[in-house]
Parts: sequence; C-alpha cells; structure tokens
Amino acid sequence: MAGHETVISKIRHIGLALGLGTLLGFGGAAAPVSAQTLQEETQLATLRVETVARGLEHPWGMAFLPDGALLVTERPGRLRIVGQDGAVSAPLTGLPDIWGAGQGGMLDIAVDPDFAQTQTVFFSFSEPGPGGTGGTAVASAILDRAAGALRDVKVLFQQQPKSRGGRHFGSRLVFARDKTLFITIGDRGERTRAQDFTINRGQVIRINRDGSIPTDNPFLGVEGRRAEVWSYGHRNPQGAALHPETGALWLNEHGAQGGDEVNIPKPGKNYGWPTIHYGEDYGGGQFGQGTKRAGMEQPVWYWTPSIAPSGMAFYTSETVPDWTGDVFVGALKYRLLVRLDIENGRIIHEERMLDGLDARIRAVEQGPDGDLWLLTDAYDGAVLRVVARPKRR
Repeated sequence: MAGHETVISKIRHIGLALGLGTLLGFGGAAAPVSAQTLQEETQLATLRVETVARGLEHPWGMAFLPDGALLVTERPGRLRIVGQDGAVSAPLTGLPDIWGAGQGGMLDIAVDPDFAQTQTVFFSFSEPGPGGTGGTAVASAILDRAAGALRDVKVLFQQQPKSRGGRHFGSRLVFARDKTLFITIGDRGERTRAQDFTINRGQVIRINRDGSIPTDNPFLGVEGRRAEVWSYGHRNPQGAALHPETGALWLNEHGAQGGDEVNIPKPGKNYGWPTIHYGEDYGGGQFGQGTKRAGMEQPVWYWTPSIAPSGMAFYTSETVPDWTGDVFVGALKYRLLVRLDIENGRIIHEERMLDGLDARIRAVEQGPDGDLWLLTDAYDGAVLRVVARPKRR
C-alpha cells in the first residue's frame, strides 16, 4: 500500500514545563494536578498538551458525561470520574468480578446515547470463568453519581468459550447511529481458532442495548454461525470509532510481528486473520497463505513495522480545519499519536506526533470542547488534553 511506511521528519519540541499533583492513593480520590505542558509544532497545527489528571493505574477507556466530567477505567478493576477541574474520584462501587490477568481487566467504557433519560453506562471487562479461564464480557449499569456507585449491573455479552491466558481481549465499544452497540473482541492468542465460525474469536460483535440480537445482523438464523457476529477474521482490535459522515465503523487491530491494520468492517465479511496478514511470526518466520486470498478483505491501511495501535477517534472539530475528518490513533509501541489524513474515504497520508511525551497512548477521544483527549498506559497513567491551533503559514 503506497505511503504506509512514510517517514515523518523529526518533530521539534519547543517547550516543556512540569508540575505534579498529589495522589492520595489508588484506593482514594486524587487532587487535581498543576499544569504539565508539552508544546510541539506539527505539519498543520501547533499543539499544547496539558495534564488534566494523573495517578491512574493503567487507564484503559474513557467516556465523557453530558456535564463534561470524564469516566475513566483502570485495568486492574476500577472505574473513576475525573471532574472538569481534574479532581479524580474514589473508585466507584458495584463492579462485577473482573479477571485481571495479563492484558485483561476493566477495559472500555461508553455512555448510553440516551444517557439523559437512562443514566446508563456500558463497559467491557475480562470476565472470570471456571478453571482459571476468562473472556471478554460487556455489561450495562445505572450510574449513581451521588452514591459513587453502579447499580443494576446486567451482563449483556459473554465471549464463548472462555480460555486461559491473558492476551488479546480486544474490547472497544462504539455505538452505531441506530443505537446498536459494536464490541470488538480479540482472538485470545488462539489464532488457529479465529476462522472458527461457531465460537467467539477475533470478531466484531453487534448487539442491542438490552443484549438482544439486531434483526439485520448478517448471520442471524444462519446455521453454523453466531447471530451476534458482525464481522470476523480479526486479530486483536483495540481501537474503534464511527466515521462522522458515513456512520461506518472503523477499527484498528494489532498484527503479529508487523502488519497492524486499519479496517472498515462490513457485515458478514472475513478480514482474513490468520490466513492472510502483513506480518510474520514473533521471532521471524511466515505463516498463513500470504497477504491476499479470494473471499477475504484487505485493510485500508497497515503498518510494517508495527506501531501497536490502540485508541482511535475521528476529528470533527473545526478548530484545525485541515484536520477535520481525519482519524487519530494512539501507538503503544512507538509511544506517539498518529494522524491519518483521509480524503474521499481513503487514507492518503500519515503524520506522527507527540513522541516527546514518551508515553504509551492507550485511548483517544475528542472531547466536548473539540480538543483531543488521551490516556497514557502506565502505573502512574494520565489524562491529557491536546489543545491544537492551526499552524501559522
């Protein structure tokens, strides 16, 4: 794919000022932090990165509430609220049992499209099973902010079957325009099972908000297929977002050693893993049947070498007009933020930025203020706000 290995010229950092807030302990609330800023000139914008809150243990997912407060998950099994002033709440009570093995734990969070009426949130987590097994699950709950609790927790989806090992839970949550819920799930490190249509491995799942199956799902009523499946043949999709114009789901997924992908999963389509892919086995060596095969879809973008993509968000703000409609992807391995320039539905260019943070970027969202918000994946993880302004020309 032309351009997928474009090398971006080294970014120059023009300022760095640090200030640390006081954490009152992972079991309690945290005080707001003083400003930490990183300033950077990129191809089209000048950025100022502010630390809103820190002291979060491996934060994984975030979602804005209508008043601008932020729900943030911590992988070890916690959910907190970060206020507009940066104050971090004590962990909310009421979460179900969470299997915190390896890459598993408390994962993504999403707010009901009708939150003002329902006060409902949805979250994904690794759910424990018998004999030391686990799998991705999704639940809904009523958010009781006054009590600092979740109420009426209902598990809506459970990956079947559960398995041992702490890898590849996938787990992004995205609401479609029709208010159905997309769920990404990984292959659980069992690549030979990702083309097994009778189980849940390496798929996009689509359910209604009550856990029922939408009547237009592609495999509903098809013998030998699972009705909740939207697309399959994925490896470990950890970033997903809805295209602001088309309403289509976009996702990114980890390849093996190389071959990270961006896909636009269509109903009933097979995205090839592990039969076709653009990577190689860890430690070297090929497997599968190359990069193309009839009946299997091609990615719209891929990275070789891998960047280890995670959170993903479309930029819809007009603050930086040249960014509007582009998609931003966090990189865990290269510890930076990637902008993918989209024109006429095609990715035509890649820009890499914020390597000066030296942080694994786990989640990316556009806030109600129009700015990009990031989570850094670390024991002392942070909530960051990226204030961007058009570059002077």
